[in-house]
Amino acid sequence: MPLKEIFRDAEHRMEKSVEHIQHELARVRTGRATPALLDLVKIDYYGSMVPLNQVASISAPEPRMLVVQPWEKRLIGDIEKAILQADLGLNPSNDGNIVRVPIPQLSEERRQDLLKLVKKYSEDGRVAVRNVRRDANEHIKKLEKDHKISEDESREALERVQKMTTKYIENIDKILAHKEKEILTD
Repeated sequence: MPLKEIFRDAEHRMEKSVEHIQHELARVRTGRATPALLDLVKIDYYGSMVPLNQVASISAPEPRMLVVQPWEKRLIGDIEKAILQADLGLNPSNDGNIVRVPIPQLSEERRQDLLKLVKKYSEDGRVAVRNVRRDANEHIKKLEKDHKISEDESREALERVQKMTTKYIENIDKILAHKEKEILTD
């Protein structure tokens, strides 16, 4: 595997790790309403389980309210039931046309639990990035051992992979700091 391919693969995998962390953290409920809170909610639609956002539009017209507008009125009861069963701590209500989902204020204890959770997700992301670094370094060292690249090229390649790793870990730290701030302030 040539060096360019190693760098491209490592960069791609590190980006994917950061994207995964962003996606995971977007689903963590803070005191604010965000449509991403309902990403995991699935609804029975003609015999198959589909994500809620495929059968309804989800919006956040107010900081503490989500509104789910189903594309078919007959789904209102099913949507309400699916949100309750998703165990998100939310209590939806409907008026026959839309489902309103008020977002309750977070207790201090719940905030601390959420902080632990987002820190765990972030650490998992850092570990994933470091694993990519380890894989890339092993490939580089193998190239050097097989005399396909020189010692200097190997050292430069290892430094480049380390810079890449540092960059992506810093991205994860920024995402974490933003999410922590979001959790601690309403």
